[in-house]
Amino acid sequence: MAPGGFRGKVLRVDLTRGDLREEELDLSGARDFLGSKGYAARLLFKELAPGTDPLSPQNKLVIMTGPLTGLAGGPMPNRFSVCTRSPLTGAWVDSHCGGHFGPELKFAGWDGIVIEGRAEQPVHLRIRDSLVELVPATHLWGKGTFETMRTVQNEEGAGKRLPRVLSIGPAGECLCRIAAVIADVR
Repeated sequence: MAPGGFRGKVLRVDLTRGDLREEELDLSGARDFLGSKGYAARLLFKELAPGTDPLSPQNKLVIMTGPLTGLAGGPMPNRFSVCTRSPLTGAWVDSHCGGHFGPELKFAGWDGIVIEGRAEQPVHLRIRDSLVELVPATHLWGKGTFETMRTVQNEEGAGKRLPRVLSIGPAGECLCRIAAVIADVR
């Protein structure tokens, strides 16, 4: 584990190419822009061109944990952030989430995920510790967020840890400008 509550790595997902790669967490940046929101803001500021269309493949979605995420006995150890350029306003937007997803991401060895590009067909990102893959998700298309989560949990739940799921549902699939990412039903 990297110092200061970090794992030291970020997963970069390029949906256009189907490319998944591990990147080193910029520990200096993580300390200077402490917390999930701070690091995500810095990353998006560095990587997004001004005027990037929020619904284009050039936009990025950053899911980031902070140094206290997953820390037993720490304050609010279940928090993580989902950050991007807002489809509604074109400005910065971030959501702070609780539940099990953030700690489980950290337990799997990741500080965060950067998602970019656009897949040709529906896919979902499967993370099982260091095993990461994009798998077909056509059968999930059109399902509500709760049904999507339960379906994935039933399909993937043959391990010690219950799969944790983030999903967008039909509003996100249809590029609704006020769609939300929903986490953890069970």
